[in-house]
Amino acid sequence: MPYVITCGDEGVQINEGTRLGVVGAGLDVPRFDEVVSFMKSVLGEDLRIVSSEENDWTKKLLDLPEWEQTTASMQQRIESMADAQKLLYSGFLPFSDPKALKHEIKGHMVRPHGVHIANNISLTLAGGEQTYHLGQFVISADWVADAPNDLVKKFIQTQIDFYQSLSGDLKLGIVLEEEGELGPEVAAANKKKLQEVGLI
Repeated sequence: MPYVITCGDEGVQINEGTRLGVVGAGLDVPRFDEVVSFMKSVLGEDLRIVSSEENDWTKKLLDLPEWEQTTASMQQRIESMADAQKLLYSGFLPFSDPKALKHEIKGHMVRPHGVHIANNISLTLAGGEQTYHLGQFVISADWVADAPNDLVKKFIQTQIDFYQSLSGDLKLGIVLEEEGELGPEVAAANKKKLQEVGLI
């Protein structure tokens, strides 16, 4: 299954492909370009990326009043960013039945409109999301083992803080997804780095 960078929104479901969760699919997340380099070194050069409907990160980032504007802006911005980062832009995930996109990716949005129902954040350690769970935001930490501590800490913490802001008074738990095609040694190295920087 090809790897695809998507928003970590709990509503994003990838039916064909393996999801690497990054808030807003990386749109204007500080130092995303550095993270992409580490992802490529661990996961391969031909990473895909998709935009998604009703994206809270993009709406807040661009200070947009309507979801329709947010959706249109995200599609344009992610496609442009894909070119800059040499990622394969696969398209857009709507609230609909699973949709076949470009570059062997298929998926859709499945959470209720306007509602976040996740109660955990899942950090993936060994090759992206293995089991879809509507109760979890997803953050890829598959790339962190050899990355600088300050990059790991800032990049992951920014996402955790944002998802916590969406959840209000509900304190989100942190769970680890340690299964994946990269294997237990890679998972253990990534876990060790997260412990070193105080994220788990």
